[in-house]
Parts: sequence; structure tokens; C-alpha cells
Amino acid sequence: MNFARWKKTGIGLLAGALIAGGLLLPAADSHADSNATIRVALYADIGSKYKSTVPFVTLQSTMDFSLMSGSSQLLPIPANNRIRVSLDGYKVKVMESPAWQAAADAAKKLQSTSDKPMLFVASRKGATVYQLYTGPYTSESAAKEGLSRVGKAGLSLPQGQAPALTGSKHLSAGQFSTQSEADAVLSTITGAGFDAWKTLVDGTDGSAQVAVWVGEAASDSELAAVRTAVAAALPQLAVSAGAAAAPGMMIRTDAGLDLSSETQAYHYQVSGTGAKFVAAGNSAGIQLAERSQRIYRGDLELSGLAGSLAVINEVPLEQYLYAVVGGEVSSGWPEEALKAQAVAARSYALAQGNRFDVANVVDTTLSQVYNGIGAEAPVITKAVDATAGEVLMSGGKVVEAVFSSNSGGVTADPSEVWDNGGAAFASVASAEDAAAVATTKKWYYLLLDSGVSGYAREDNIQLTGSRTAAGLTIATASTKDVNIRPLPVIDSSASPVGKLNPGDQAVVLDQFYENGSYSWVKGPYTSADLLKSLAGKTDNSPPSSIVSLQVTQRGPSGRATQVKANGEILQVKYPDLFRSAFGGLPSTLFDIVPASSYTVLGADGSTATINSSQSAGVLSASGKVTVNGKGTVVMGGDASSRVVTSSPGFYFIGWGNGHGLGMSQWGVKGMADNGYDYKQILQHYFNNVTIVKE
Repeated sequence: MNFARWKKTGIGLLAGALIAGGLLLPAADSHADSNATIRVALYADIGSKYKSTVPFVTLQSTMDFSLMSGSSQLLPIPANNRIRVSLDGYKVKVMESPAWQAAADAAKKLQSTSDKPMLFVASRKGATVYQLYTGPYTSESAAKEGLSRVGKAGLSLPQGQAPALTGSKHLSAGQFSTQSEADAVLSTITGAGFDAWKTLVDGTDGSAQVAVWVGEAASDSELAAVRTAVAAALPQLAVSAGAAAAPGMMIRTDAGLDLSSETQAYHYQVSGTGAKFVAAGNSAGIQLAERSQRIYRGDLELSGLAGSLAVINEVPLEQYLYAVVGGEVSSGWPEEALKAQAVAARSYALAQGNRFDVANVVDTTLSQVYNGIGAEAPVITKAVDATAGEVLMSGGKVVEAVFSSNSGGVTADPSEVWDNGGAAFASVASAEDAAAVATTKKWYYLLLDSGVSGYAREDNIQLTGSRTAAGLTIATASTKDVNIRPLPVIDSSASPVGKLNPGDQAVVLDQFYENGSYSWVKGPYTSADLLKSLAGKTDNSPPSSIVSLQVTQRGPSGRATQVKANGEILQVKYPDLFRSAFGGLPSTLFDIVPASSYTVLGADGSTATINSSQSAGVLSASGKVTVNGKGTVVMGGDASSRVVTSSPGFYFIGWGNGHGLGMSQWGVKGMADNGYDYKQILQHYFNNVTIVKE
């Protein structure tokens, strides 16, 4: 490809800031009730659909909240009190110690491993004991693998102790209506040297009761052995195996909140088949420490799924949108842009049905960005409220109104993304995407006297007014030690390729926007880099070494729909997968430029390919002109130029960020800046839709 062809489409080069949009597959026809709540999976293992898990969650609020079982309140959680919740499952009991520091030191060694530590404090024969576990694990086999790893971790364990497998099978020592009754039984059992815990359960009359559960066996035979031992030591105590599958919340004391100094908090373990509990919210919201300290409106449902703790936020739809709109776009954008985002986000949410089985959506860009109360702002709340209930409709159905950060000047056709879509989607011009670079500095692409080429930001460069024999502008530095960057962006991980000082001359080959959501340059990627990123992403096997890489087919908007390596098609399930196949490219609106050759379109329409083995010179519309310096410079009919290097690899030069289908968020901002209202904006990006109030 040559720069001239792309510039003629009105799509410029390079810049902007990233705002992620949802990459979504088409939803089912069913949709949720707009007056109801929406279920957002924060943590869950839903197989191939979504997986994000943690061993436990830490909850806190500035107001009182409650732990509930159905409509029964199990217990209140006072304001500013931290609690932890985990799933009662297979674990490895690593060690016990009368000293917190010894257990904490062992926990610190395990923190960076895959076997995550949990540290509890308990009473045993009237004395305090600290118990270190790893897990919970999703299965017995996974726990046994964890047991093997922990045994090889080089921990300093007390004399006579060895890590052991534990499970979620418990004996029941009774169910009580008061804490004091339960405490008396618990004290008797732990005083005899057995592990036991108070457990919150539903009574037969629907009231909250306190049970006492004994032991944590991994098998029925182990549980039977515990029962035999308890009966022998405490013949007056009646125990049964009834707790093995009963839903309950076991109450433990966590001593591992801070491994630098002992801090304790209640730790509740969700136990039993089908167990499901709810942290009932309040107007201040509940903070979830493991989710970047975010605070969520609504309730947090706590249950087990596929052997892991599932945390589902159930929240009124309109309140969910307060956070989604704030997470997807800036509160500083025009009101009409915020309204457009609100209607699109509401439509998308309502189109999901039970896409994620236990939830309608997830809190990542797999659905829509949802960062809780911290993303809200008064102007966003106003925009959501002003459009309350409004959705996009097409063919009698709510439109799954997908969107992305920036379409790079033109939105995608469905055939360029997932090979499917609906009547509401078609490729449309989105010139206002350039709003992303309205205040961005441009970068000069320079050729130094040393033959090195690279990029320098315009505020560090001064044009001399002189030109080369081929008519290219000559520049110098406006300040000392200007770094020449390998790409048009300041990246501390990439070393400068050279420096330019006042008086040193460089040839200006082109001008670019800074790498961002509007346009970008990535690379160079070697054959090895590409083969690594392609692994498992294509239906056929890539060549053992990539010598050539070309976009050989494009869709209506110009996005890549077919790419060949060494002349062979790289087969992907749908075109948008080229983004991940090539190491996470921002979009598929790209061209591939080999570092060692370059094809240029002349003013007369003819093309020529230059490679690094050819003599130094400038190829212009009228022919080649020799210049000083190393390397070959190619120059198109539009005066864009590029240095051909001897370095192996490929550059990707592209526009936009995201799948590009549907609404372009930066384009929405640009249209709102230009005076369009939210309905005009939505009807531009979505084809043949109506906006109705559900």
C-alpha cells in the first residue's frame, strides 16, 4: 500500500487516546425488562463465555449493609467493617502455629505462587492457633496438585506437621436460635481439640439460625473418621452428617488482611449445594477491594459456580448506566454525546438476554466497561435520566447497539467484523473521529544525515525553509538533544534511534499524528514475533518463516478481510480476529509495510517497489533523484515519503481503535461538537432505526 491512496479517502494518520469499546458477538433475540435490574458478572467461571476468578473477596461500606439468604437477614455488617467471603471448597491446610508471625512468613512466600494463601485464627483447647491454607481449588485433583506444589515450596513448617488436603464435608452439631447456645457447643468441641465453626443457616421457619459445623473432610470416609473421633471424645454430643450439603455461611476469623502486621476480620465461607447469599447494598454502595477498590450500587450475590466463587452485581438498569456511560466516555464531553452513549449502552444491555447464563453482562469490554460508582458524574447522571428508557429499535427488536472507541474515519461493515450483523449496521463515513486528535501534537518523520530514520514531535523541531533536490523540507532541532523515536509516541520501554541538535539537519519525509485511537503505527514485527502471536489464532498452520505479508482483500470500509503470508491465506474464523492474531492491533483498518521494501504510487498511477538492496535515492513522481545519506527514500505523488531500511520485519500502519462496527465514540463527540443532537447522531451511525421509550 502507499500513503497516497489512504490520504485520498480522507483518513489521516496517527493519534488519539484510548477509550475501549465492547467487542461483542450478536446476542439472542430476547431482552431484559427495562424496569428491572440487570445482573453483571464481576467474578465467575462461565466456561468459554467468561472467566475471572479470585480465591476471596473483601467487602466494606461506609454504611451498614446486610448478609441475606433469600429474604432472611443472616446478620448486619456495621459501617466501615471489612469482611471477607470465599467459597468453601477443596483447600490445602499448610500449617498451624501458635505465633502469627510464623504463619504470616509462610503466607508471604506463597503470595506470588499460584497457590494463594488464606490465614485464619481459631481456638484449640483454649489456646489461640493460626491456620494457613491455600486455595480454594476447583476440584479434588486440582487440590492434590496444589498439595504437591506446596510440599515443594521450601516452607519452614513446625515439627511433625505436613500439608494436608481438606474439603467441604462437615458434621452438624446442631442448629440454634441464639449465638450464646451455639457458642457453648462450639467451645466444647474446640476445647476437645477439633476444628469447628459457627455457621449461618436458614431455619425451617425462614428465620436466621446459627449451626455448629465440625471438621473439613475431603471425602465421606474422612468425614466418617472425624465423626468416630468426635463421638469417642465427646459421647454426650450428638453429631450428624447433615451439614455435608446444607447451604450455610461458615464464620471464620481472617488474620491475613495485612501480612506485615496482624489485622483481623470476619471471613464467611459460602458452603453447600446451591448455596447463594447476598450482600444487600445501600445508598453508599459496597466496595469490592479485589476489583480495584471499586464501589458498586445494588446488591452483590455470592455463590459457587464451577468450583469458584461467583460475585454477581444486581443493580437497577438506569443506575448501571450511570457507571457504564462514565466508564466508556469522558464526563467532559458534550451533553448530546453523553445522551447518545446512554441510549446505545441501554439498547445494548437490553439486547443481551442471559448471554452469560448467570448474568446478562460482564463488567469488562467483553460487554461494556462498568467501573461502579467511581465512574459516575452529575452530568452523566443527567444525560442518562434525560433519556430514561429510550432504546434503538429495528424490525421490532431492540438493537444490540455495539460501539467502539474510534472508527478511524469510517465505520465497519458487518462482513468485516464477525461476518454477520443486521439491518441496523452498515459502513458510514465518520470524519468526526478526528476529534480524537484535535489537541494532539503531530510528529515529523525524519531522515538524519546518519541514514537513521525516526520520529520527533513537532514542538521540538524547526523547519529551516530549505529543501532537498527532490523538494523535501529540511529541518533542525529547536532544542538540545531531541530524541528521535522509533514510532510516533513517547515510550520509555523503547530506546531512541538517534538524537538531533540545533544546527544538525534532517529531511522531513512526512508528518503523523501521535499514536492513539485515531491512527497508529506498530512494529516492526519480525517473522518470529508474528508466528508467536499467530499461534492458535488461525484455522490453518502459518508458514515456518514469514517472508511476505500482504492484505489481499478488504471490505466496504477498507478493513482487512484477508491476509496472506508467503502467498497463503491466513484463515481466521472472522475478520476482526486479525487484531489479536497480529499481537493486539487496535483495529483491522490497516496496511502492512515491509521494513525492507516499499511500494509507491506515482502521480501518473504507476507503481514501483523499492527494496533495501537498491541504490540510495528518492523515487518521485518524475523519477529517481540521488541524495546524500544512507538508505532509499521513496516518495509518492502526494509528497509522502518513507525510508526503506535493511531491517527485517513488518510495520502495521492503521486507523481507528476497536472493531469499528456501529457507533464510533470519538465520532459521536465530534458530531456533538458540531451541533448535532443525540438522535441525529444515533441515526447516522445506525441504519434505519427508531428511538423509542421502552
